[in-house]
Amino acid sequence: MDNSRLEGNALRERLLDIVAEEGMVDRAKLVDDAELDALGIKSVDLVLVLMAIEGDFGVYLSVDGELSEARTIGAMLDVVTKQIMEHNQGTAS
Repeated sequence: MDNSRLEGNALRERLLDIVAEEGMVDRAKLVDDAELDALGIKSVDLVLVLMAIEGDFGVYLSVDGELSEARTIGAMLDVVTKQIMEHNQGTAS
C-alpha cells in the first residue's frame, strides 16, 4: 500500500496504527494527550516506530529538534505529519 500521499485524518489514522503496532500499545490508548512514557514507549520503541513510518511513507524523519522534544502522542504526530507533508511538497512535480 502506498501511503506516501495520505493527508489529514487518513494520515493521522495510519500513523496511529503504526505506533500501536510497532510500539505494542493498545490503539484505544493512543489519544493526543497520552504521554509516550506513560504508554511504555521508550526511546528504542520510538526508533522502531519511526523506522516503520519511514518505510511506509518513503520519508526520512529527523529525530533532532522538535521530534526529540515530543512527550505526547499528539506532539509526536504533529511533528511527523509536518515532516511527511514537507517531504511530499518537495517531491511533488
